[in-house]
Amino acid sequence: MGQAERDLEHAKRDLRDGFYEWACFSAQQAAEKAAKAVLSRLGAEAFGHSVASLLEEFPEPNRPGRDVYEAALELDKAYVPTRYPNVHPSGAPYKLYTANEASRLIGHAEKVIAFCKGILSEIQP
Repeated sequence: MGQAERDLEHAKRDLRDGFYEWACFSAQQAAEKAAKAVLSRLGAEAFGHSVASLLEEFPEPNRPGRDVYEAALELDKAYVPTRYPNVHPSGAPYKLYTANEASRLIGHAEKVIAFCKGILSEIQP
């Protein structure tokens, strides 16, 4: 979870400094690592990079509500196209991502992290 929180801080710095594509990617990474922290604590293998898919692996009583799941779905869309210039029809990622988008995805990451921290607080170490 510590790395998830650190990635979230990185996202906020990138937002502040105008690296919006990296802010979006770091927000996705933060949420991914938070979900993996929960799965790790539960003794489960955590494979892949999709936040939504990782959340689906949570045992039934710990599955997220629709709001957290939809936040994860949007975060997942930032995993590849934020980093590769040949993914978009035209333009490099740094020209295509905005402060509003980065801010929204950081909010989504905060939502996923808070959800995951809540689960971790209920699980015995």
